[in-house]
Amino acid sequence: MTVADPNRVILTGENPFIRLSETDGAPFSTNASFWRIISSGAGPGHVLYIKSELTEDRWRIYSDNIAMARWLQNTVQGMLNADLKDLSIPVTDAEFSKSGDPRDFWTETVVTEDETIALTWHDIGDPLLIHTYPNQGADARPYGVCTVLIPALGARVTRNGVQAKGVPFPRVREERPFSTCALAFCESWTEAR
Repeated sequence: MTVADPNRVILTGENPFIRLSETDGAPFSTNASFWRIISSGAGPGHVLYIKSELTEDRWRIYSDNIAMARWLQNTVQGMLNADLKDLSIPVTDAEFSKSGDPRDFWTETVVTEDETIALTWHDIGDPLLIHTYPNQGADARPYGVCTVLIPALGARVTRNGVQAKGVPFPRVREERPFSTCALAFCESWTEAR
């Protein structure tokens, strides 16, 4: 019996996300998807996709590898959020840094010529390992994923020192405590061979 996933690995990295709402069940007032990619079809790099009142409720993209940002839009990120299949959304050049300890808090910082965006996760929960396969399951996504998800019951997003409205809300995933915000580390996505 083999333990190797039979599918082709198309990217490896991290994909922490923050989804804030002003009330539980309301539409997201902030939706941020951060990627730190080690390996992909367009190389390594970082990208932040964010839509918030801080961005005038429009999607903005920040990256240090525009080819990778566009590749993600054409593959996994575009599948996760159809709005981001739009390749006419400009990509702003940015520098990226991280700080913290995921046992307590984690901050990703994005800096451009005139902006500083900080995403912070805190009140960290217990990790869970999720493994799905391409084209299987109830939602039959074209990509599979193996990821360690670490829920965060606290999170905030700031842009030039202004904090986004809304908070994370608790959820249940696979019968375990979860949140609308999570650190997604050790993440690999696959497609069928």
